[in-house]
Amino acid sequence: MDEAVVLPSYVLITPARNEAAFIEKTIDSMMRQTVRPIKWVIVNDGSTDATGSIAAQRTAGQEWIEVVDLPVRQERHFAAKVHAFNAGRERLKGASYEIIGNLDADTSFDDDHFEFLLRRFAEDPKLGVAGTIFKEEGYNSETDSFEGENHVSGQCQIFRRECFEEIGGYLPNKAGGIDWIAVTAARMMGWRTRSFREKSFYHHRHLGTAGRSAFAAAFSYGEKDYYLGGSPVWEFFRVAYRATKKPYLVEGLALGLGFAWATITRQKRPISKELMKFHRKEQMSKLRGIFGSLLNFKKVDNFKVASQ
Repeated sequence: MDEAVVLPSYVLITPARNEAAFIEKTIDSMMRQTVRPIKWVIVNDGSTDATGSIAAQRTAGQEWIEVVDLPVRQERHFAAKVHAFNAGRERLKGASYEIIGNLDADTSFDDDHFEFLLRRFAEDPKLGVAGTIFKEEGYNSETDSFEGENHVSGQCQIFRRECFEEIGGYLPNKAGGIDWIAVTAARMMGWRTRSFREKSFYHHRHLGTAGRSAFAAAFSYGEKDYYLGGSPVWEFFRVAYRATKKPYLVEGLALGLGFAWATITRQKRPISKELMKFHRKEQMSKLRGIFGSLLNFKKVDNFKVASQ
C-alpha cells in the first residue's frame, strides 16, 4: 500500500441494545485498529442486560471513546436504532471529520479494517458509501447474497460525510431497511457505493434474528422486499436462489410468503416513487447481467465440449 496517501478523518457511532454477549468483541477489534477514529460514540440504547456496564468498563480511560446511556425501553425496532444513531451524532457536533460510519455492536474484524476502507475513500472522490462483505456461521455475503457488490451491509456501513448529509441521514422506518434505503438513495444521487471483497467482518448474531427465529426473519425480509419497492420478477428469482441454500427450501419459502403477504395486505412503502423506480431499474439490470453471464458460460462450456 502507498504510505503517502493521506487518509480522511473518520468518526463512528454504535447503537447497542442488549449486546452484552458480543460488544466486547467489537470493542477489542476497535482497540486494535491501525487507524482509530477521532471519536467513537457507543450509544447504549436502553439495554436491559449488561451492555452499558461492559462498554463503560472496557473503554475506561479511552478519551476517543464515549459511552452514552439512553433510557430503558421495551420496544425493539429499527426506527429506535436510527434515534440512537442520531443521539450519537449529536455528540459529534463541532467535530471536524470527512467520514462517518455505523458500526453494530455484534461484529469483529481485522486490525486494518478501517484503514483499508479509508484508503478506498481517499482513492475515489465519488465513493459515497463503502463496506466489506461479512460472514456469519454458515453464511458468507459474497457467495450467499443476491444483492451484489453495490450493496453495503448496515452492520458496518461507512459514508462520506457529504453523501450522508445529502441523503438526509438514516430514515427512521420501524419495519427496517434503513441501511438499504441509505445506500440506494446515495446511488440514485450519483454516488458510488461498494462492498469490497478484499476484506470481511464477522457478524456474531445471525442476520435479522434478534428476538426471532430464522424462518420469521426470512418472512420479514420478504415483507421488506415488497415495501422497499422490489420487483416481483426479481423476488421470484431471489426466492428460488435462497431455496438452494441451507436450510434448503425453508428460508426461500419464508421469503416468498413474506413478499406475498405484504403484497396482499398492501403494506405501506416508506420510500418515494422515484427511489422505487430507480431500484427496480437496477434489479432488472442485475438480472440481465446474471443471465448474460450464465449464457456466456454455457456457450464457453459447449465450445469446450465440441472441441474435445
